[in-house]
Formats: sequence, C-alpha cells, structure tokens
Amino acid sequence: MFKFEILKKDKNSKARVGLATTSHGSFETPCFVPVATQASLKAISSEDAKLCGVDIIISNTYHLHLRPGEDLVAKMGGLHKFMNWDRPIMTDSGGFQVFSLGFGIEHGVGKIANIFPDETSAYLEKRKEWSSQAKLAKVTDDGVMFKSHIDGKMLELTPKISMQVQKKLGADIVLAFDECTSPLSDLKYTAMALKRTHNWAKICLSEKNNKQALYGIIQGGAFEDLRKESSEFINSLDFDGFAVGGSLGRSKADMLKVLDWTLPILNENKPRHLLGIGEFSDIFNIVNKGIDTFDCVMPTRLGRMGRGMTFKGHIDILKNIYSKDKRPIEEGCCCYACQNYSRAYLNHLFRTKELLGYRLLTMHNLYFINNLVAKIREAIKKGKYGRFWRF
Repeated sequence: MFKFEILKKDKNSKARVGLATTSHGSFETPCFVPVATQASLKAISSEDAKLCGVDIIISNTYHLHLRPGEDLVAKMGGLHKFMNWDRPIMTDSGGFQVFSLGFGIEHGVGKIANIFPDETSAYLEKRKEWSSQAKLAKVTDDGVMFKSHIDGKMLELTPKISMQVQKKLGADIVLAFDECTSPLSDLKYTAMALKRTHNWAKICLSEKNNKQALYGIIQGGAFEDLRKESSEFINSLDFDGFAVGGSLGRSKADMLKVLDWTLPILNENKPRHLLGIGEFSDIFNIVNKGIDTFDCVMPTRLGRMGRGMTFKGHIDILKNIYSKDKRPIEEGCCCYACQNYSRAYLNHLFRTKELLGYRLLTMHNLYFINNLVAKIREAIKKGKYGRFWRF
C-alpha cells in the first residue's frame, strides 16, 4: 500500500507539501528521514525517536544483509517488529556502498573527507592516506562483489539479490539497486555506470513486491546530459517515486545544478527523495527545488560528537564556557533534553564520557531538524513560506 498526494504548492518556488501513505502510517512532506543504518538510530531508542518527531527512518540493506541477516529479521517479523518501530521505514539498496567501499576508498572521498571534495580542506590531506587502501567492492555489469569489512568474506549484491533482501526486511519504501559514482569519476566511467544503473532498474522492477513502494534512482554525476538522460529513463518506468543519488558534484553549488537538471523532468505527482543530504544549511535550498524527503546522518553524528544544533549554528558542548551554563542547549526549544537538562550537565556528561550525553544531544538535534521541517510545511500551507525561509 502506497499513495502520494500533493496538498499545497508554494507560489514563489518549487516547494510543496505532500502526504505519503503506507501500510505503517502516513507522513507529510517535506520530511527529514534520519538514518538508522543497522536498524537503530544511534544512541536513542525508537520511543525516543517518536518524542523527537521522527515519522520515517531509512535503514541500510548492505549492512543488514551482513548482520544480523535478512532471514533472521524476517523470522523476527520484519524490521518494524525487530526494532519496535510502527511507523514507515525506507531501505536503501546497497548502492551507496558500491561507492563508499569502492571508488570512495580509491579516490579518498567518503565520510572523513566529505562527499563534496571542494567543500573541505580535509580532502587534500586525507586523499593520499585513503587511496593507499584496497577497495572492498568490485563492480561488473551483473552486480557487485564485496569484501566484508567485518570478516573479509566475499559476498555478492545484484539487483535481484538486493530486492530479495529488501523484501525480507519488509520496509514500506525500497530503492532500486544502482551504482553510486564518485565525484571524481570522469564522463566515460559515469556513462558506463549509468547504463548499468538503468539495466539494474528494469531488473528491480521485475522483482518488485507489490506490498512495497519502489523508488527508481537517478544517476549521472555532475554531467548535465547524463542527469537528464537518467531522469527521462527512470521517469518512463513504473516506479512509485524517485531518488536522486550518486555524486552530486564537487560542491553544494553543483548539487543545486543537478537538481535543476533533474527535477523538472520527473512526474510531479510522484515523491522525490534526495539521498544523503540534510544539513541545516541545505534544507531550504533543496526544499525550494521541490525535494520531498531527504536523509542525512549529520544530526545523530553531531550529537555523538558533542555538537548541538541551534538556529545560530552548532555549539560545542565540551567547551569550558558551558561548564557552568544553566541554560538549555537552545532556549525556547521543546525537546526532551532542553526541557529537562542544562548545558552544564551535558558538558559534564561528555567530559566524563557518560553515554547519556550522546542520547540527550542526539534527541535535541533530531527534534531541532524535525521541528524546523514542520515549520516549513506549516509556512507553505499558509502561503508564508517565502518570508519564513529567508529568516
């Protein structure tokens, strides 16, 4: 069961409010989708997530295939029962690991150096170190052979296997298997990967489980012709929605160009997801372009790093200036952490490496992002979005 309808459009941008309905409930868009890689939002429980306003999560097919395995998850009643989450779940296909365990290592582009190499000085420092490591993924026209980062065993993911794994995991929305390319891949390689992705998309459709919505993934790197070609091809197929994936260029400016090339071609009555993007500075820009849902690890990762998200920027709770600060993380915030604990207490927790600190700051960051997106939806509904996003 899956349905998507547009409730309201902004007059001055491509922003819109939509309603997606699944067998595990509905959620309004724009919507932030936090990352529960291994069937867990790191540091918090499913109950905590609901307190933070989380309506849908995304889990990782590759990692869950490795452990505990989709067969065990299926025996436990699927992901929803396994992790005690009765709201919608999305699963990726494993396509990101094709990049992160392949050219992500060879090119030195990944979680440390960022997926936008021109946005960070760390890239130049880390590239030599990363590129000396052996790749853990080998791509062929049939699929990908991975070397497990856990025990070194070889495992294969193909479009068919990815769909079978996702069926057993039981998510409400699943993604087609694709080859996610590096921002440093040239035109020739990106074109070859695009052809593979398109062939794999047709196989994924043939394996579709009617109880799950299936999104096709648009690739093509930062090459305009390839992005438009991919958008037209994926749009022509019977997918329930779309995901914009792969390399989005070397900078955030490139990412916005990719969206300009891609989104106008897609059926506007189907939802559009942007993979791996969702930092505070990105949200208004991607919503303005017409993105409906987007996932990102940053709110939870920052929480574990001792960084609290506020409208004035991140605060580093480990700094001495907060050791005697009675204020909440952000004044006026209604999250569980801000309603009950001070900056001074959080400073103490992180300095003494108490795990409660991870939980409280993660809860705050997730609430912060979800509250922001809820305000965006409300502003669009009331026709006041233009004034709101320029605050």
